[in-house]
Amino acid sequence: MKPEEVAPNAAAVVFGSRLPMALQYVQWLATAGIDRGLLGPREAARLWDRHVLNCAVVGELIENGESVCDIGSGAGLPGVALAIARPDLDVVLLEPMQRRADFLHETVDLLELQGVTVVRDRAGDFRPIAPFDVTIVRAVAKMGRLGEWSTGLLRPGGRLLALKGETVHEELRREAKNLRRAGMSSWTVESVGRDVVSPATVVAVVKYDSRSNP
Repeated sequence: MKPEEVAPNAAAVVFGSRLPMALQYVQWLATAGIDRGLLGPREAARLWDRHVLNCAVVGELIENGESVCDIGSGAGLPGVALAIARPDLDVVLLEPMQRRADFLHETVDLLELQGVTVVRDRAGDFRPIAPFDVTIVRAVAKMGRLGEWSTGLLRPGGRLLALKGETVHEELRREAKNLRRAGMSSWTVESVGRDVVSPATVVAVVKYDSRSNP
């Protein structure tokens, strides 16, 4: 069997009764996702650990029933993985590129995901009807820019969750002024999914308070 056809034991812990849906998503990524260039061909063998589980465990940092905006969703990482693991969440997949947005629409239809909406727009331009509790993003820009994008999307007290590597501590120090200018009041670095993925997923948790403090 191909790696994407066999779910690791940890996947049952993360996805529970929705494991078949997660398996279907991984198989979809391994075929259409790679064929359309949303993921590199070498990623097929590591879709579970490096991508889907790595993203889904961020749900540990999100409260029950919160609204989430996945900025630059691409192939649906982290937003789709999170929505599968956490059906209690309302998730918007925000993606500016048409071909990626089309892929996301197909993904949502294929998996019959409830509470998930695809929006084709740029983070700096999109203004939701109601602000989100959480924005989530996976390695698409520096922290200061992510803070700027989140300013127009988050409610006061909301959080930006940025999946980053171990160098995020240094990046946060460099970007501190830009984050405060964007209205971010405080931040921490959390490691999640220690019992599920190795290494654990590193997440910068940045709180928005809507008041500029350069």
